[in-house]
Amino acid sequence: MAEPRRRVPDRKGQLVALAAELFGRHGYHEVGVQEIAAAAGLTGPAVYRHFPSKQAILAHALLAGVDAFAAAADQAFGTAGAPAERLRALHVRLAELSVEHRETLALWRWQGRHLEPRDQAAVVQRAGAVMERWTAELRAARPELAGGDAALLCWAAMSVFGSVSVHHVRLPRGRTTRLLAGIADTVLATPELPVGDLPVAPAVPAGEPTRREAVLAGATSLFRERGYHAVSMEDIGAAVGIAGPSVYRHFASKQELLAAACRRMADRLAAEAEAALAAATGPADALHKLVRSYATTALAHRDLLAVYAADAGSLAAPDRAELIGLQRGYVAGWVAALRAVHPGLAEPPARIAVSAGLTIVNDLVRTHRLLARPYLAAELVVLVDRALSGSAPPRSALSGSGP
Repeated sequence: MAEPRRRVPDRKGQLVALAAELFGRHGYHEVGVQEIAAAAGLTGPAVYRHFPSKQAILAHALLAGVDAFAAAADQAFGTAGAPAERLRALHVRLAELSVEHRETLALWRWQGRHLEPRDQAAVVQRAGAVMERWTAELRAARPELAGGDAALLCWAAMSVFGSVSVHHVRLPRGRTTRLLAGIADTVLATPELPVGDLPVAPAVPAGEPTRREAVLAGATSLFRERGYHAVSMEDIGAAVGIAGPSVYRHFASKQELLAAACRRMADRLAAEAEAALAAATGPADALHKLVRSYATTALAHRDLLAVYAADAGSLAAPDRAELIGLQRGYVAGWVAALRAVHPGLAEPPARIAVSAGLTIVNDLVRTHRLLARPYLAAELVVLVDRALSGSAPPRSALSGSGP
């Protein structure tokens, strides 16, 4: 006689958690309802009793994540005490949530584009309301900040927590949460934002681009906007004014286009990093020049960066393995540079701090409300410098007295 199936108290929650893990591991388009059902020990029809579609599972996961963010703000900001104390309480709670729900954060950062417009709007509206509360609390703690500057700092701090979705560094949970909260404190305590900008090279060199370059640029823009799987070769042809089959004269497949975009970004980052290190006068200057090279390259190539970060999982196995090796080597260069400045810093917390810094840039260059800021490139450099220095932040960071 078969053993009766054990009832799961929160089946919807279980399905969402399993789906988030699968989406994060394999990509949203590579996971079907049947795979989610199998992970839960169910059949496909049993999943449909809880959710009408895979997209509904994704929407539930993202909205639940935003609601957890809002609940953390309610808890922190509803307590007595000084604004700086309430901010610290929020950062500790957000750090805990980020460690507990890495998969949901990964979805929030990159998979929202797969939602229906109504669900996208709901996520943006709810998250925006909490960010406004966070910004207001920061201005209460630091009344000298203008509203836009306070919002910039809060978005950067949010990226610190989101950075746990891009690495696999394992430290004791308490140590990780303290480190993340400390980095966020240090970012929000940034004493002064720059009032001049850095030169950003144009994304396209001077002169008329070749048809191949135009096809690659058009494909990259569409991949960024819709996601790799939602774009066809006909879409790419239409974007550059040619018939879909004509795209094949320049690239053998959509997969080749994706590989070319990812490799292009990896090569540019590597070249800029090499030049930065070659021009450095010492460890601190080397680290600062690395940060500067990343910020300016990311701003100049926002489409390439988004595809490089979000769609690399859709590459064929050999290309994906090559890209992962390049990414790891690039991050390792940053970690070595940071540890040269702070010799007592162990590698795991250094990698967490580097991931936080890179994620600040990755997120802010695709946050549309920030792109109109006239000194964004220089601001990104300051924010990443702060995040890297926050791997061992002072307890008084939010007072603005920290360096």
